[in-house]
Amino acid sequence: MREIVLDTETTGFDPTSGDRLVEIGAVELLNHMPTGKIYHQQINPERSMPEGAFAVHGLGDKLLATKPLFKEVVDAFLAFIGDSKLVIHNASFDMKFLNAELGWIDRPLLGMDQSIDTLEMARKKFPGAQNSLDALCRRFGINNAHREKHGALLDSELLAEVYLELIGGRQPDFALAGAYQQGGSQNGQASSVWKAGPRSKPLPSRLTQDEIKRHDAFVTSFSSPSQWPKAENT
Repeated sequence: MREIVLDTETTGFDPTSGDRLVEIGAVELLNHMPTGKIYHQQINPERSMPEGAFAVHGLGDKLLATKPLFKEVVDAFLAFIGDSKLVIHNASFDMKFLNAELGWIDRPLLGMDQSIDTLEMARKKFPGAQNSLDALCRRFGINNAHREKHGALLDSELLAEVYLELIGGRQPDFALAGAYQQGGSQNGQASSVWKAGPRSKPLPSRLTQDEIKRHDAFVTSFSSPSQWPKAENT
């Protein structure tokens, strides 16, 4: 099962008032485990950055003026997410901005049923508690000391850890993911892959020959036939 943990940064709260996306960060999960594949893109919003938004994420006009427009990166973004579920903290906010940007360039919108809202999950699991990303990191003992400002990629990486805790821990299916990719690289590429596979030959028995002989002698000492298996078959 493939999922994408996603976060965005914006110029404000409402795209209908002219606010725009300025950053998208996303992390790929396979069977609830990070693969190392990521998507990260800063975007030119074609407008100035309000001081309040700049204080949150630190992305200013000078930096963003050098970045591509959303319409120039949309194909790579859509190719990365595909039809996978999007794991988002406060999904209605990010989906609202993503769909506004898609609508402005006449592209199909994303359905809300494609999203999984971790804020909603946390509120059901911890009613009445603080359920911001920082609060959940503290609750689950996830180190977010390096989160001085909001950042789409950093926040999606932290959210991936929070999500795994919300669904029951790092190995909810009591099995390793089929593939774990080390040293992830940007926008869907990964540098190396480890895949679990069968052993080239079975592990040797831990029983010594002396232990096997003593076990067999013990079993045959009974007067009636024993149903105990031979030691070499255990």
